[in-house]
Amino acid sequence: MTMDPLDFGPRFDVAARSSDGAGELRRPENQDNYLMIDPHGTAAFLADQRPRRQRVAGWTEGHARVAVLDGMGGHVHGREAAEAVATGLLAVPPCTTVTELSRHLDALHTRLQHHFARVAHSPLRPGTTLTLLELPPHGPALLYHVGDSRLYEIAGGHASVLTIDHVPATAVAMAGLLDERTWWQQVHGEHRPVIAQAFILGNSFDNPAVLADPLHELAARELPPWLAPLHDRRAIALRPGAAYVLATDGFWSCAGANHWVARWPALLQPCASAAAMVDALFHEMETDPPSGLYADNLTALVLRPLATPDETVLPGH
Repeated sequence: MTMDPLDFGPRFDVAARSSDGAGELRRPENQDNYLMIDPHGTAAFLADQRPRRQRVAGWTEGHARVAVLDGMGGHVHGREAAEAVATGLLAVPPCTTVTELSRHLDALHTRLQHHFARVAHSPLRPGTTLTLLELPPHGPALLYHVGDSRLYEIAGGHASVLTIDHVPATAVAMAGLLDERTWWQQVHGEHRPVIAQAFILGNSFDNPAVLADPLHELAARELPPWLAPLHDRRAIALRPGAAYVLATDGFWSCAGANHWVARWPALLQPCASAAAMVDALFHEMETDPPSGLYADNLTALVLRPLATPDETVLPGH
């Protein structure tokens, strides 16, 4: 479903869309979600799989926030988990540092973990991915990433991934047992729908045999050098002229997904707006999807930074 665009003012052009799948490859329900809070404090997200808008009390004028979430379909309450995080983010105050953002979101993870332990009548704990960009009025964007949804930069004819999938292959690479080429092939060239960490769910990075309650931040110091620049929680200088795509893994649930993603610049860069980019991506999934695509929910959010005459543009990341 696509909503009328929010008012992100002169700095950004933002649009999002979410569905239960493409063509005949659809799931019984849409367990994905997204969140947009515009600089005036109007929020858009999904509730009961339907678009909803809400004013955020006390929001700082000029501040914005965007995120995508993928509730874990193999666990109970996947949709409810994604919805709980999306609505929980409405109560997280605007943050201007990565440290502040991490503190609030880690606390939200713990609160929701306790909540679902009380209400979920199942030994399985629900979970959701969360890929979020905090957009203060001045300075770079702030990234907070958990799970295997992704952030891509589309610029100069290339699609560059800016996040690390939280999957078993990443844990193996962190242990020094997987080289760069093999990691990229397994994570971006193959379909391996197994996750090593999710919001609310917890993590298996601390101990692969035990699901630990806390989240495990993949910090630069513990990653191999070829992954360290993509660490989970960092500032990112968004470049005017580029487009940033936050998306759930339904868009690359196939073998050879790296070749499909490589088509995105030619598909998206001719578009004149974020809404047109979202429409083009979903249309391509309906009419010419990648070969061997698996049925999954689809959510994409496109953010285009806009240069303004009175704004100093930070250098690229």
